Amino acid sequence: MRLVRLDRRGEDPRRIDFVEFVQQRSAALFRTAYVLTGSQESAEDLLQEALEKACRHWNRVAVADSPEAYVRRIVVNLANDRWRNLRRMGTRSHDVERADPRDPYRLVDLRDELVQALHALPIGMRTVVVLHYLHDMGDREIAETLRISAGSVRSQLARGLARLRTAVPRPEQPQPEQPPPTPDGRRTAPLPQLEGA
Repeated sequence: MRLVRLDRRGEDPRRIDFVEFVQQRSAALFRTAYVLTGSQESAEDLLQEALEKACRHWNRVAVADSPEAYVRRIVVNLANDRWRNLRRMGTRSHDVERADPRDPYRLVDLRDELVQALHALPIGMRTVVVLHYLHDMGDREIAETLRISAGSVRSQLARGLARLRTAVPRPEQPQPEQPPPTPDGRRTAPLPQLEGA
């Protein structure tokens, strides 16, 4: 049992107000929910449900070492539950068309492909990848949050990244422009620039 010195009103000075917490941390929690669910509407519903649960137990959440980690865990648990329910019902995500590599807006499409590929991962693997890259959490912190071993975290992360690499191609580097062909049909190489010339 830890002792906490109360302020003049008899409250823990470390305690954060629920409204203040929502204003400060809901955007980050929404990003987590969005990446876990793959849709804005589902993420909004998930976040609302998580915040509602946190509000009901705010006295306990507010004095936790990290209220954000506590609520993030609620978001992850709710996302896992929803994923299991969708899996039981047989709902599948739609395949995304691949963008043309010459398209200058390819990176926007690539981001969408990445989110779709991430959403296709099993929920445990997806959760580990999201917590590692979106929240910059280490192996031990993820293991504590998900109540799994650090070795499982590393394994899930490695397998998840391997699946993402095969599902989403790396953006192609732009090729240097080729000089126009000469009248006899050969291409000439550009002359190298000499220093001081």
